[in-house]
Amino acid sequence: MSLVCAFLTVYLVVLFARVVLSWFPVREGTVMAQVSTMLYEVTEPVIAPVRRVIPPAGMFDLSFLVVSFGVIILRSILCG
Repeated sequence: MSLVCAFLTVYLVVLFARVVLSWFPVREGTVMAQVSTMLYEVTEPVIAPVRRVIPPAGMFDLSFLVVSFGVIILRSILCG
């Protein structure tokens, strides 16, 4: 069970890292572009289905918040 808790914690950090990196321009071919691509590829399979159900509110993507709260709730249920 501690492995699941660790995975959920790391996934939550990855979600927030994706959000923080989205605030800054990233130039193609740099290390940050590779990191940003990796974060996108890891998080998008979970965020995309939620985004199809919950449309963006203006320029805010609420699907991130739903996924984040879902991970936080799941982590609190499973990890105590």
